[in-house]
Amino acid sequence: IFELKIWDDERRLCTFYTVQYDEDDVSETDKFFLHLENTEYDTAVDELLVYLLEVMGDTHGAKSCFFNRYENEVIGLPHQGKLAVKEINYHFPHFPLRLYALRINDHIVILFGGGVKDGTTNQTSSLHLQWVEACRMAKKIEEELKSNGIIIDEKNRKLTDADGKDCILIY
Repeated sequence: IFELKIWDDERRLCTFYTVQYDEDDVSETDKFFLHLENTEYDTAVDELLVYLLEVMGDTHGAKSCFFNRYENEVIGLPHQGKLAVKEINYHFPHFPLRLYALRINDHIVILFGGGVKDGTTNQTSSLHLQWVEACRMAKKIEEELKSNGIIIDEKNRKLTDADGKDCILIY
């Protein structure tokens, strides 16, 4: 059992959700950032937060061009390769981190966990378990979206359960 909950809804263009296991006190996205706090990856963490909150959240929204690193049911962030949006170039060569996500639309993104990408593939990286879990949760969320167990409220940039409640439990 896990809950789909708002991680950040204070951005101008995008609401970010996260997932949290029923028995945990911390979401998977917060675990990702807390695990990397005060490590050699501080600069990469800061770059990723700017990418999420400022670039997607406030400047462009969650445009599909930001989501091109397909890894089965999830997308690895940041995007892969060079990207020019309007007059700004975004490029993350040899970026050491992966944060897994599911893009719902230009205004709603679900963030999972992630970590240091220390292998050539998800299967050979220490991220393997986080990736498998993110894929499993994304598949459940997609099923709920298709069966209308989760409703997309595009006007308010939020997700609700079939009864209109913000607390979305997924079994």
